[in-house]
Formats: sequence, structure tokens, C-alpha cells
Amino acid sequence: MPFGLQPIHLVFIFVVALLIFGPRRLPEIGRGVGRAINEFRKGAQEMTDGLREEISKPTHEAQAAGAGAPVPSMVPPAHAAAGSPQSAAAQFAPEQAAAGHICSQCGSSNPAEARFCNKCGAQLPA
Repeated sequence: MPFGLQPIHLVFIFVVALLIFGPRRLPEIGRGVGRAINEFRKGAQEMTDGLREEISKPTHEAQAAGAGAPVPSMVPPAHAAAGSPQSAAAQFAPEQAAAGHICSQCGSSNPAEARFCNKCGAQLPA
């Protein structure tokens, strides 16, 4: 059960709540708790949707590059050594490599302080 609660613990909590609040107020309290949990879930879902929307928006660099400058590919060529982060980093612009880590698995750019790839979850070199 969640939080390490056994069924006997739940019964004990229910009895204590019944003694404190009385049988008439318990349904009101239960409805209030249910509504609060529902609102929390809705808020969490909205926050998740907003975050996904922000992540999926094109970056400013890609928008500026769309005006005529070529965008460097984020996927390394097949002939690059898969286990070598230096080979993956060499295929990107120097400012991208200096800004953080390049994942050796998927080739995506990650912040300098990241320990794991934001795209595929692979461990980044130290």
C-alpha cells in the first residue's frame, strides 16, 4: 500500500477522524479532500502540457537559421564512432560543443552541468 500503510492503519485513521469530526461532517470532509486531489491532478496535468508545449516550440536559433543560415544536424552521421563523445562533438558548431555536453548515443546537445542526456537518458561523460 502507498506510504507503508497497512489496512489496520487506515481503519484506525478512519475511527480517529470519526471521533474528531463526527459522522455528519465526514462526508463533507471526504468530498473536500476528493475535490482537492482532483484540482491538484488537473493543475499537474496543465503544467505538464504547458511544459511539453514549451519544449516542442522551435528555438530562437532555429528560427533565425530559417532565414537563410543552415542548421547543423543534431544527429551524428552513421560513420561516427558511437562510443566516442569527441567524434559526436566534432560534428557540431564549436559554440554548441562549448555550451555543454554532446550525447554520444543520440547526438543531442545538453547543458554543461547535466549528467544524463535530456533526450535519451544516457549517461554523459564527466
